[in-house]
Amino acid sequence: MKIARVQIDGTAHFAQVENDQLRLLKNSSFASVVEGPQPTDKTVPLGGASLLAPVQPGKLVCVGLNYRLHAEESGVPVPDEPMLFMCSPEAIVPDGAAIELDSLDRRIDFEAEIAIVIGRGGHRIAASDAPSHIFGYTCANDVSNRDLQRQDGQFTRAKSFDSYKPMGPWIVTDIDPTDLAIQLWQNGELRQSSRTSDMIFPINDIVAFVSSIMTLKPGDVIITGTPSGVGPMAPGDRIEMEIEGIGRLSNTVIAPTR
Repeated sequence: MKIARVQIDGTAHFAQVENDQLRLLKNSSFASVVEGPQPTDKTVPLGGASLLAPVQPGKLVCVGLNYRLHAEESGVPVPDEPMLFMCSPEAIVPDGAAIELDSLDRRIDFEAEIAIVIGRGGHRIAASDAPSHIFGYTCANDVSNRDLQRQDGQFTRAKSFDSYKPMGPWIVTDIDPTDLAIQLWQNGELRQSSRTSDMIFPINDIVAFVSSIMTLKPGDVIITGTPSGVGPMAPGDRIEMEIEGIGRLSNTVIAPTR
């Protein structure tokens, strides 16, 4: 099942993706969607629909250096446990939205990632129980200002600028995330290509680790690290990422507007 959020006449609606149509749901909250989608008779064409980010998380938790080759290209040792940091949920934008660079003088990279969307909250969740707490998965681009990362010695500012977390196009609920192709293209040229099976820490272990620190709630999102091949972006670039079985997330890069 694919669950999207779409804007119609200025109002956000949850919808179920059915081929080239969006079937609107009666559900008015994410929590009610988790309990069970309630389809209506109303459909709208998917083509040309104004998709929103599929979820508005209370927390956006990020995992760094979770693919071995990316750790190598970053010149750092493979971590012994997941490396966590937080990003502002306000950085999230949907499929089709612009990525507005914060500067033209700094290196700002793309990072294709699979995102976990929590459906049932919990604290100290066992890895074996993690699947029952996960609603589904979506695509995320963890846009990162490398110069600010080095300058600050931590990641929050570098990765939390408005528009630095494109996410979507929807949430897929019935997929096994353990071995999916994950790819990213910059202006049509393949830049990242890997599989989720190359993660250092698998998804269930990540949920267990994060929940051992903080209580997870429905709608929270955990992005899980990026493969090797990250690189800088420039205004006018078209960044497209795709995860097997989920979909394609596409965004255009623009120069700072202020």
